[in-house]
Amino acid sequence: MRIVAVTKGHSLAAAGAAVAGGLSDLGENRPDELAAKAARLDDPSIRWHMIGHVQSRKARAVAMSASLVHSVDRLKLARRLSRIAEEADRCLEVLVQVNASGESTKGGLPVASAIDQIGQVADLRGIRLLGLMTMAPLTRDEGRLRQVFGATRELMESAATAGLLAGRELSMGMSNDYEVAVEEGSTVVRLGTVLFGERPGALGP
Repeated sequence: MRIVAVTKGHSLAAAGAAVAGGLSDLGENRPDELAAKAARLDDPSIRWHMIGHVQSRKARAVAMSASLVHSVDRLKLARRLSRIAEEADRCLEVLVQVNASGESTKGGLPVASAIDQIGQVADLRGIRLLGLMTMAPLTRDEGRLRQVFGATRELMESAATAGLLAGRELSMGMSNDYEVAVEEGSTVVRLGTVLFGERPGALGP
C-alpha cells in the first residue's frame, strides 16, 4: 500500500520534510501548485501525483509535471493528456476517476456505465492506465464507505479481467476514511491532514 502525502496548501519545507521522512509520493489538487512545487523541489526521488480536477487548459502543465494522474474523469481529458504525452515522447501513467457515490458534487464516470469508457482510455497510446480512483462521501457511516469502496474495487476487477488495465491500482481513502479504504482493497491512500495538520494555505519557502 502506497501513501501519497497531499501537500496542497503546505510549504515546500513541509513537502521536503515528508520526503526526508521517507515519503517519496507527493500529491497536489491544483495543477498550478503541482507545477510550481515540482519545479522548485527538484528531487528525482519524488513521484508527483495529480489528485484534483484537471481543466483541459491545464492538461499540458499536469502532463509535464505529474508521474501519475489520479483524476482522469472524462474521455476528453484522457485524449488530451495522451496527445500531449505523445508529443513529448513519454507515456503518462493515469487512473480513471469513477463516481461510485453517485453524488452530483463529485466528478468521475458513473460506475454502471464506466467500463466502455475505461476501455477507450486504455486504447490511447500516450497513456498507461493503471487502475481506478474514487472519492467517498464525507461521512462516518462505515457501511456507506464500504459500499462506495467495494463498488470501485469490483469495477477495477472487472476491467482487469477484461484486459483493460496495465495494473491493479485503487486510489481510495483520505485522512478521514483511509482505514476502511485499505480494508476494502485500496493500494493508494491520499493523506494530507493526518500527516501535516490543517492547511496554512501558503506555498512558502
